[in-house]
Amino acid sequence: MKFFFTILFISFSVVGLAQTADDVKLIAVVKEFHQALVKQNTVSINQQTDKAVSYGHSNGWVQNKKDLIKDFETGKISYQSFKEDSITVLMNENMANVRFIADITASVNGTTVNNYHLKVLEVWVKKSKRWVLFARQAVK
Repeated sequence: MKFFFTILFISFSVVGLAQTADDVKLIAVVKEFHQALVKQNTVSINQQTDKAVSYGHSNGWVQNKKDLIKDFETGKISYQSFKEDSITVLMNENMANVRFIADITASVNGTTVNNYHLKVLEVWVKKSKRWVLFARQAVK
């Protein structure tokens, strides 16, 4: 009997830690969005962000959707690389918060390329069966 309960406990523990299919899909969308930032793919960035997106940077700079897209088109901001680590997803029906640690290489106004090690929170909303970024905030 003791053996049965031990196996049962381990099974529930593993299931509790496992990512769901929705988590895995959302993580793929998140990574795809970050690569769109690196590639400066403004069409993809436009499709993957909510019309009311608030995109906060670690220096306090906050962009709305119009500014985010314009700043990529003009070269005001440029990401050379974007790598995520330790991604966690918490879902609540059609909303999810995604937290991760990011190593980002970027430049602003074509100046010096800087490396950033940031903690990031992104809020994603599911609209018509697809996830769009609603808010993002990074801190050092």
